[in-house]
Amino acid sequence: MLSIAVCDDEVIECCSMAGKIKEIMEEMKIPCIIRQFRSGRELLQASESFDIVFLDIIMSDLDGMKTAQLFRGRAFNKILIFMSSSREFVFDAYDVEAFQYLLKPVDDKKLKNVLQKVVLKTESRSQEFIILSRERQKKKLFLDDIYYFEIRGRMVDVHGAEGIFTYYEQIGVLENKLRDKGFFRCHKSYLINLRYVDGYNRQDVILDNGEKIMIAKRRYEEFCREILKFMRENGGIV
Repeated sequence: MLSIAVCDDEVIECCSMAGKIKEIMEEMKIPCIIRQFRSGRELLQASESFDIVFLDIIMSDLDGMKTAQLFRGRAFNKILIFMSSSREFVFDAYDVEAFQYLLKPVDDKKLKNVLQKVVLKTESRSQEFIILSRERQKKKLFLDDIYYFEIRGRMVDVHGAEGIFTYYEQIGVLENKLRDKGFFRCHKSYLINLRYVDGYNRQDVILDNGEKIMIAKRRYEEFCREILKFMRENGGIV
């Protein structure tokens, strides 16, 4: 089930957009949950992890572009769609990797077309997941939502879209579980998801969110081979 957020400080417009989205998704027979927010701050304070966010740009207090920047800081793999009555911010939208820029009033056919593309994009994501255990708590994490694993002795910090989850695990066991799943152990303390690699040098791997992960000298050549292989297999032009 898809989780969708609609954020607009104009109450009527927010309700109207949420209603249109619900109607189109029902027509497409795609189950979803839609939540409405009246401000960027309210959206950022929400505990849910949304798959799709419809965000108005011109809002009082915290505008949509600033909200998007803060949102991207913790969920850069989610789908962001801007709504605005102005074309002024079209190019700024690229900076936060917006999926679409819709001009208000939003045309129903255009909205349906965008939602169809969004559904295809979300369905193309891997649905593979890993079950982690901590004390009496079980946690299911989709592999595509995990940025990297950080090993601290017997403890493992899972850095991902929902924050950090810490649990006990042997790195050898974890590495075997994720073999051929798009992960690479670039350092004795780090196991990274190759889909989030934005760049690298001999010292560091740079992720999409700007984090730098150390790469061991002895693992550099193998890393180069693995990242090029991953890019070729996932549509990269290399």
